[in-house]
Amino acid sequence: MSSPKTPLVDQFQRRITYLRLSVTDRCDLRCGYCMPERMTFLPRKDVLTLEEMHDLALGFIDRGIRKIRLTGGEPLVRRDMIELVRAIGRKIAPGKERALDELTLTTNGTHLADHAEDLYAAGVRRINVSLDTLDRDTFARITRRDSLPQVLEGLAAAKAAGLRVKLNTVALKGINEAEIPDIIAWAHRQGHDATLIEVMPLGDVGEDRFDHYLPLTAVRDVLDRRWTLTASGHRTGGPARYWDIAETGGRLGLITPLTGNFCEGCNRIRVTATGRLYACLGGDEQVDLRAALRSADPEAELQAALDTAMQIKPERHHFAIDRPGGAPALARHMSMTGG
Repeated sequence: MSSPKTPLVDQFQRRITYLRLSVTDRCDLRCGYCMPERMTFLPRKDVLTLEEMHDLALGFIDRGIRKIRLTGGEPLVRRDMIELVRAIGRKIAPGKERALDELTLTTNGTHLADHAEDLYAAGVRRINVSLDTLDRDTFARITRRDSLPQVLEGLAAAKAAGLRVKLNTVALKGINEAEIPDIIAWAHRQGHDATLIEVMPLGDVGEDRFDHYLPLTAVRDVLDRRWTLTASGHRTGGPARYWDIAETGGRLGLITPLTGNFCEGCNRIRVTATGRLYACLGGDEQVDLRAALRSADPEAELQAALDTAMQIKPERHHFAIDRPGGAPALARHMSMTGG
């Protein structure tokens, strides 16, 4: 991979600069909107080694990827994952060619207290932490685990380590709906950003997502009656659109895959822990990067696979939760694709 490669540009002339790389499909929580209690995880033999993930990351950086987010499942449950963070972190050199501007992580926070300092030392400066409630009983209801104290400890450790934190909260009708303003206000008091997300119809979770689907248009109406929201020009390279809240002094992001499609500016691709590249979160278009890595000519096969991915990336997804009992948009779970 010594000679410069062409940038990743899809058939709609969108420059792809952001990779979400899943290091595992496993998770220590069982959030009801994400997976069933008795989730079947991938056999370990099917999952890429950390060395293969590092090779993939280098291959993507060579094609113009500027930002990598490590995801899961829960990435911090994977043994020795910090070694991968350190290896990829060596490619952080903002503005330089064939380098990363940023390496980030999405986590549920349960293991963050043990790893926050190591993440910062490896070059990570910003993380997303999934947190849908500040109430311990509600947390146990949503996640089927009583782990809120560990998450709060992790958030405190992240702040102490110097990591900037954005809290990601899935809006759930009848569950955390009334608490959403309090979560935002708490996040801003802690110095964290907050982002709300509409529930996504991925995988069979054993319950009807329609029952708890809360469009963010409705949430925004509530927030507008309470606070003064002003559109922000802030961007992180992801799908969120941001508002500044005068009364809290903080920033609020909204991710609206259902009520406000944002695909025209998509700059992202996702790679699963098995090396499947999904050109779109909401589609089945994919290429097998594991096969390329394990072929007789991994460099050439990887470049060919990435070229194919650019040809098959669709213009947009077609998520919808518009009726009770509707089937998931896709059979695979979010934890398999990589959040």
